[in-house]
Amino acid sequence: MRTLKFGLIATALVGLMACTQSPTGRSQLQLFSSDEIAQLGAQSYNTLKEKEKVSTDPAINQYVQCIADDLIATLPSSWAQQQWEVTVFDSDAVNAFALPGGKIGVYTGLIDVAENSSQLAAVIGHEIGHVIAEHSNERMSNQFAAGLGLQLGGILVGQEMESEQAALVMGVLGLGVQLGYILPYSRIHESESDELGLRYMAAAGYDPREAAELWRNMAKQGGPTPPEFLSTHPSPQTRIDKLEELAADAMSTYRQAPKASCRKP
Repeated sequence: MRTLKFGLIATALVGLMACTQSPTGRSQLQLFSSDEIAQLGAQSYNTLKEKEKVSTDPAINQYVQCIADDLIATLPSSWAQQQWEVTVFDSDAVNAFALPGGKIGVYTGLIDVAENSSQLAAVIGHEIGHVIAEHSNERMSNQFAAGLGLQLGGILVGQEMESEQAALVMGVLGLGVQLGYILPYSRIHESESDELGLRYMAAAGYDPREAAELWRNMAKQGGPTPPEFLSTHPSPQTRIDKLEELAADAMSTYRQAPKASCRKP
C-alpha cells in the first residue's frame, strides 16, 4: 500500500513538472523531450519515403514547396529557422501530414481536391499546427501515463521497435492511415490546429475563407469511402462553421499580408 502511495505521488510530481502550455494557452502534459519526439518523427518520415512513391514532377513539387515556405516563414522564430523537409507523394490518397522534426508530406490526391493554393495552404497549415502545438508529444505522454501500451523501451530513440510498436508510434504521430493504425487526434487537438493553421495561412497571404471551402470539397469526395484525410479528421458542419468564424477573425491579418504568389500548376 505504501509503495502504491509513493508511486502515485511520484507520478503526480512528474506530471506537474512536465506540464507546459500550448500556443493557445492550453495546459499540456509532455513527458518526452522535443529531441526524442523529433527523432521519432524523422524515423517515421524516412520509413514512409521508402514505402510510398515519391513524386518527381518538378511543377507539383515546386508548388507544394512554395506554399510550405510561405507558411514556415510566419511561424515563431524557433520554428521558422529550423530546417523543414517537404515531400510530395505520388498517390491518389487525399491526405497530408506534418511530423515533429520539421517533416511535411503532401499526397497528389489532395492537390487534385484542393482547388487553389489557399485551400492547400489550409491543410498544410493545419498539419503544421499539430507540430507547433507538440500534439504528438502530448498524445504519447498521455498514453504512456495511462499505461496504454507504449513501453519506454519501445520508444527510446536508437532502439529497434517491433512492427506493432512502430505502428503505434506512427499512429501517435498522426500517421495512422498510412500504417493501418488509426489513432485520430482529439477534438481539442483538431480545433487547436484549425486555429493555428488559419493564423499561419492568413499571415502568409492565403485567403482564410478557403479553409471551410476545402472541407466542403473533401466532404463531396466522400461517398461510401471517405478520403483518408477525413477518416482521421472528422468534419461535421459545426467544424465548418467554426472555420468560418476563425476566418472572419483572420481577415484583417490576411488583408495586411503580402498576397501569396504560389499558383497551382
